[in-house]
Amino acid sequence: MTGEFNLPRRRFMRVAALAVAAAQFGMGRAALAESARGTSIPATAPGTNTSFAEIKQVNAGVLNIGYAEAGRRDAPVVILLHGWPYDIHTYVDVAPLLAKAGYRVIVPYLRGYGTTRFLSADTPRNGQQAAIAADIVALMDALGLDKAVVAGCDWGARTANIIAALWPERCKAMVSVSGYLIGSREANRMPLPPKAELAWWYQFYFATERGRAGYEQHRNDFARLIWQLASPKWEFDDATFARSAAALENPDHVDITIHNYRWRISLADGEREFDELEDRLASLPVITVPTITLEGDANGAPHPDPAAYAKKFSGKYEHRLITGGIGHNLPQEAPQAFAQAVVDADRL
Repeated sequence: MTGEFNLPRRRFMRVAALAVAAAQFGMGRAALAESARGTSIPATAPGTNTSFAEIKQVNAGVLNIGYAEAGRRDAPVVILLHGWPYDIHTYVDVAPLLAKAGYRVIVPYLRGYGTTRFLSADTPRNGQQAAIAADIVALMDALGLDKAVVAGCDWGARTANIIAALWPERCKAMVSVSGYLIGSREANRMPLPPKAELAWWYQFYFATERGRAGYEQHRNDFARLIWQLASPKWEFDDATFARSAAALENPDHVDITIHNYRWRISLADGEREFDELEDRLASLPVITVPTITLEGDANGAPHPDPAAYAKKFSGKYEHRLITGGIGHNLPQEAPQAFAQAVVDADRL
């Protein structure tokens, strides 16, 4: 189901003024809240759409990137970024909503997913955070996009954060599930309390060769388990899972996944060309672009408390809690709420 917004206090009075009229038309509280700002994204049941019309390919940097596209080519651009172990179907309901709202929507497969491929067999299968963000900037260059609203969850949220922090001139606004996710390998050297360490069990599993072999052999079962743990109230069906699981059959997927998690805890090196970017990210830079952060009320994956990252956003900023049993894969579980956040962030 599409959840409700917990509204910031400063918007309460203007929303309340619409309450009586909205009730007459059966508007949900979320739609009511956003109609006060302007464009109201219509309520959409998750699973309304099951596929994208076409997957396009473009050479960008070290990759040939596969991506879905919706909306007019001359419209303002939104780039939607998926995470692990998900794929572009995270946005299969969000993209048409944004296209109808007047946007050109680009939904790329990250390196190691779907139809995205490395152009050279000699390129390191590198999953470090700066490399993934550089891929998306290269995609923007390849498509001739000067600026875009960038939005994501999981790895995609981290990537959106990095683009906003390092290339703010390319980022008109940002939407990020679970807030500020830029990582520091130095900070990751510090041990966490046992309960927090337990939540990262798969990172420790991937640190071993047994874990690599296990993920290679059982990646679909592994991904399904992560989906269930991260979104314990999301009753996705087999067909929904299968559509995304197909993207994990990419020949580089296991290498990228294992490197990503090993790099985070300094068990694998990155590429030297990203050292300067990683040095800047290690300082945990403040993000200046207009931002809306989102959190589901049933997110079972490790995630920071919103109070811990609120000060990392120095521009116009809002945080929204999406209720109704919404888990980690928020755009797919609550597409209307996510699409609304994109529209509103663009207008902050």
